[in-house]
Parts: sequence; structure tokens; C-alpha cells
Amino acid sequence: MKDLKYLIAFLLPLSAITGLLWIGPWAWATVILAFGILPLLELWTPEHTSNTPPEQEDSRSKQRVFDVLLYLNAPILFGICGYYLFVLTTQTLSMSELLGLTLSTGIVVGTCGINVAHELGHRVSRAEQFLSKLMLLPALYQHFHIEHNRGHHKNVATDKDPATARLGETVYAFWFRSVIGSWRGAWALEQERLQREHKSARSWSNEMLQFCVFQVLYLLGVFALFSWTGLWGAIAIALTGILLLETVNYLEHYGLKRRLLESGRPEPVSPIHSWNSDHELGRIFLFELTRHSDHHFKATRKYQILRHLDESPQLPFGYPTSLLMALAPPLWFRVMNPIVEKMREKHN
Repeated sequence: MKDLKYLIAFLLPLSAITGLLWIGPWAWATVILAFGILPLLELWTPEHTSNTPPEQEDSRSKQRVFDVLLYLNAPILFGICGYYLFVLTTQTLSMSELLGLTLSTGIVVGTCGINVAHELGHRVSRAEQFLSKLMLLPALYQHFHIEHNRGHHKNVATDKDPATARLGETVYAFWFRSVIGSWRGAWALEQERLQREHKSARSWSNEMLQFCVFQVLYLLGVFALFSWTGLWGAIAIALTGILLLETVNYLEHYGLKRRLLESGRPEPVSPIHSWNSDHELGRIFLFELTRHSDHHFKATRKYQILRHLDESPQLPFGYPTSLLMALAPPLWFRVMNPIVEKMREKHN
């Protein structure tokens, strides 16, 4: 029964559906839940550092229910995005309602979409890989599948990684550097792969070309069904999901850096190169994304068996609170910079 706790994650899309159906003040339901109620609850709920016993990891990783919970996010994601576009183009909305519904749907794009796609993108099954790419479509961020898996996980906590925030860098500067850098990185990674396979970068084998075509077709489809209003709405929820992702990226590796070995190469990736959070609610709502240290230590480990590791650096707050704090750079620096400095002194 304790595994049913992950059903709580579906409160986020449920709140978005409620907002779309009832509108008015309810348009802000998802925003209030994610960045109002959850941060407050996390201040009063304990952290949990318990792990699945090693002898149970194999059987637990094979339990189908955990996969089904991820798959359910796909129809929910596209259903909410489609209904948002329908409401946007068929009802007269106040500016407050428009902003609330857009932010709420964008949060769904970032959580049910990008976050779940991230988990599925590390699976070996071709069906799950396909579903991962499909769920990145509403965010117009399909290149994440390439850059994250083949770039970020290799270069994390080094200057080569656009998704690793540097000490003293504001989240707003990071947004530009990470978005542009990850796009360029994905093109470069695909070109390198195609060169090894003796294929042209201009061929249909180039996934970046495929993603560009699919995303343009998606937007054209939105325009055909919902006109200009729907098109701008689709772009707005995509941008919201992207900025949510990049803010999460910002706090996951902020200020952490791998030492260079005598060979000039960075030391191997270890749990000390990612910020971890054991705050229970954040873990549940993001399908254990917050146990990020173990994820980088072994990317193929499924979310339901990710571990607390004693050596991993711990965020002082859960993800919802940390996200809000990151948006206020002076506060973020005041809290996090001393912790980062202590981490560097400890491991250098």
C-alpha cells in the first residue's frame, strides 16, 4: 500500500483540470499547490532517508505498477494541453485567468511532461524511448533527449556542461546559457554520432532534424485547430515548462565542480556532484527526481529504487521551496554559497 503514495503526484494535473473546468480563482490552482501549499507542507513534514533493501531492489524495479504510473502521464499531459487550448480559444478570459491557466498548464508540461520524459529517456526499451520523446513535444524541447543523456550526464559539474550552474551565477543568466548551450550541444552530439556512422548530418537519420520537423508540424497543427491564439498559447505553456525545467537544473548542480585529474580529465561522476533532497513530498510529486545524486551515480536506476547516499550534498529545503528561493538571487546566494564553499573545502 505504501507504493500508492505516488498517486499523490497526480494532484498536480488534477488541480490543472479543476482550474480549466471552473476557471475564476481556480485558474491558479496548480500554481498555488506547487509553489504555495507544497513549500509550506515541506516545512512541517520530515525528510526520509530510508532506502529499499538491496536484496529487494531487483524485484521492486520490475514491478509493473511503477511503470504504469509513468505511462499514465502521457494521455493526461496531452489531454490537459488540448483542453487548455480549447478553453483559451472558446472562452472570454480575464488577464488573471489567462495567466493562471497558462502557468498551471505550463507546470503540467514541466512535471507530467519533461520530468516523466526524463525518467523514461533513461530506459533501454525503444517504446519507452519513443514515449519520452513524444512527451517532450508539448514543451518544444525534444533535443533534451539528446543533450541530457549524452551530454549532461557526461559533462555534469564541469565547464563543458551548460546545465550545471556556476557559483554566483543567477538563475536568470543560467536560463539563457543553458537553453542556448543545450540546443547547440544536441546538434554537435548528433553530428558526431552521424560522422561515426558515416552518415550525412543532413540526412533523416539526424534526430535533431526530425525533432525540428515534428515540433513545427505540432505547432502547425495547433494553428490549424486553434488559430493564432492557440499558437501563442502553445508557445507560452512550452516556455513555462522549459523555464521550470531549467530552474530545476539550476539548483541540482549549483556550484558543484569535478576536480581535474593529472591527465587533464575530470574525476569520475560521483554522488558529491549533485544536490540531493530527501523531502518526502517533493520526492513523490517529481517521481524521485530529487534523489538526484544517485540518479547521476547510476542513470539506469529506476525512480522507485533511487537511494539516499550519505556522501551526497543535501539541499536545505525541498525542491518547491528551493525553486522559489532560486528566483530571488540574493536570498539564494546567502543560503547556498556558504554550503557550496564547505562542500568544496571538504572534497578538495
